[in-house]
This record gives sequence, structure tokens and C-alpha cells, in this order.
Amino acid sequence: MPEESAPRRTPQNLPYQDLPHLVNADGQYLFCKYWKPAGTPKGLVFVSHGAGEHCGRYDELAQMLVGLQLLVFAHDHVGHGQSEGERMVVSDFHVFIRDVLQHVDVVQRDHPGLPVFLLGHSMGGAIAILTAAERPCYFAGMVLISPLVLASPESATTFKVLAAKVLNVVLPNMSMGPIDARVISRNKTEGSADRLCDSKGAYLLMESAKSQDKTLKIYEGAYHVLHKELPEVTNSVFHEINMWVSQRTAAAAAARTGSPP
Repeated sequence: MPEESAPRRTPQNLPYQDLPHLVNADGQYLFCKYWKPAGTPKGLVFVSHGAGEHCGRYDELAQMLVGLQLLVFAHDHVGHGQSEGERMVVSDFHVFIRDVLQHVDVVQRDHPGLPVFLLGHSMGGAIAILTAAERPCYFAGMVLISPLVLASPESATTFKVLAAKVLNVVLPNMSMGPIDARVISRNKTEGSADRLCDSKGAYLLMESAKSQDKTLKIYEGAYHVLHKELPEVTNSVFHEINMWVSQRTAAAAAARTGSPP
């Protein structure tokens, strides 16, 4: 009798059959995570994590969104977290975008007609922007936290290249390399500007976006990971996201039913 093939395992040696996952177009297994509300969801939110991260880092943010009766879902990008792929190596940045669209389609099949939002941080913000560009008018909105549009002069060349992709420059094969945690996590006693993504990129995005429904919030002196900042910053970030998504979800529901929001 033919031998049974061994079950696919994560880089952490856990069997995928015991974990939520999807298989992408390249046959790679991607670890998935879902945060579901108790009742019927009012909308869907895909969370796109940044370079060197994993989707589990967004649990607090996801729980807040679940409180708005939203179904939140995410996966570890190829080469990250519990997903397959060479660690932190990108041969084709479009793979990230393709995988996001695949995951969105899978979830939306079970929840047709619901508005879909994208939430992305840093590199994940770049992925969200490019994903939305693949399907104009498809997504109900985007929440971008320190999105990679223009890389800071202090940031690694990798981030400059990824930013160039957002600005419609072809991305060559490259390795991301390690990311210094001191750069993305704010020191308890020190404050500084974002050293990975240039805030000018946010202004550029605001100016170039055709949508009239757009909001920009700059946190002076804050570091890169605004959703894991000092409490006063993080609380403000969560409040801003809560209010923004709540309003758009209500508007989307009103549009579906024909009633005022």
C-alpha cells in the first residue's frame, strides 16, 4: 500500500490540519485567524499585518472591531508567522495581494452582501492599498495605520523598495532581512517620529485619493506601531478607528435596506 504523506506542518512544527488555514495558488499553506461576533455580522474586516509580524499581534484591535458586530479575519502572509514560505523573502509582492483577495473571496462567499473593509499596518498598509487598487469600488473602506507609502530616509532599503511599489514602481526580487524591534516599539520614556514610514506619504495618499470620504490623523512624536503605543496614543487610535468604521458600517447597512443610517 502507498505510504500516507506526512501532514503539512507550520514552521513551528504544528500540523496545519489542527489549525485554521487556506492553501494559496502556489500550494503554500497560510495560517488564518478569525474573530467572530456573537450574532450576525454587519460587515467584514481583513487585517493585513506588517513585515516581520504575524496576525496574532492584532488581537486587541480585532476584539474592538468584533464589539462593533464585525467579523474580523486575517492570515500570516507568506514567509511570516505560522505560514509557509521562506522567512521574510519576497520574490513577487503581488503574491501578498493575490492571497488577500483569495481570502476575502472565501469569507465573503459565506457572508454575501456585507461591506468589506481592509485594515493594514506598515507593509500591510501597502498591501491593503494595492489590494483595493486591484478591485476599484469593491471595498467599503480602508483603515491604514502608518502605511508604507513613502519610506523614511532612516528605514531599510527594503521598505524604500516596497514604498516604490505603492508608487507604481516594479518591485525586484529581494530579501527583507531582520527588523529592529527598537524601531517599531516606542520606548516608555522616549518619543520620536516614525523611523520606518515617512508621514509625508500619508499626506501624499490623502491628496491623490479620489474619494471625498477620507480622514487623516497624525500623532505627533509617536513611533511606528500606533496600535501598540503608549496608552494615551493607542486609546486614541482605537477610538478613531471605532468611530470611523461604525459610521461607514451604518451607512452601508442603510444603503442595503434603504433606511436612513
